[in-house]
Amino acid sequence: MLNKLREKSSLIGIFWMIVTTIFFVGVTIFVKILGEKIPSSQTAFLRYLFGTIFLLPIIINSFRDIQIKLINKFILRSFFHAIGVSLWFYSMTVITIAEVTAIGYLTPIFVCFGAIIFFKENMKGFRAFAITLSFIGAMIILRPGFQEIKLGQYSMLLAAFVFSFSYLMVKYLANTKSSLEIVGFLSLFTTIFLTPLALIHWVELNTDQISIIILISIIATIGHLTMTMAIKATSMTIIQPFTFLQLVWSVIAGIMLFDEKLDIFVIIGGIIILISTTYLSIKDAKD
Repeated sequence: MLNKLREKSSLIGIFWMIVTTIFFVGVTIFVKILGEKIPSSQTAFLRYLFGTIFLLPIIINSFRDIQIKLINKFILRSFFHAIGVSLWFYSMTVITIAEVTAIGYLTPIFVCFGAIIFFKENMKGFRAFAITLSFIGAMIILRPGFQEIKLGQYSMLLAAFVFSFSYLMVKYLANTKSSLEIVGFLSLFTTIFLTPLALIHWVELNTDQISIIILISIIATIGHLTMTMAIKATSMTIIQPFTFLQLVWSVIAGIMLFDEKLDIFVIIGGIIILISTTYLSIKDAKD
């Protein structure tokens, strides 16, 4: 009976993670359609503003019984998330969808670094191996010395690093609030942090651009919700391998929608990084 329940939870988690990969690639597609005409900070601000509006009833209701200590954790997570999402949105407009996805796979490795530095976890052999393997994957993607490293690649590397601080906290928060509440607070506080940057670089938008940003907000909000549901349903060791599908969808979307060339180095590097993160998740669970 217990095994059947675990199997069911695993299947539910896998399902929600697959759905998440589709939604996150959808976000990338629509941000890329908007292009560089709109500052990334403004696009990110509006995406989270609309997300906050959608979830406002849940946010208001959640404030009634939330502890100050917990609010501080939501605020801290949102601070890092605001920086990460601005860098991520910029990267999506200037490099290929596959590059954005492949470099983004480094986030779990940075999470491992963070756990070692901030939570005093041991640098065990399997962690050192996973970090080294992911570094090799990143070098295959970037190929320093063989090509000029683009600003968008630097930006995405930094985004992956900053996002790691956000994800270091999400597992803890997942045990304190519902998925909707976690996404709601993330939307609210991230919007607040993005406001100054958005106002500084504000540009006028037309109806089509506003419609696309609203669509981005809906897709991204649902994506964060399904990701949180996947994390709550089962362990990261179960769902981590299925994030590979995001690279598959990214390559297909890039070729079909934006005439992007298939870069075999990006694919190989992304697969190596994903293998290292999956290996790390499995070993961490057994440790």
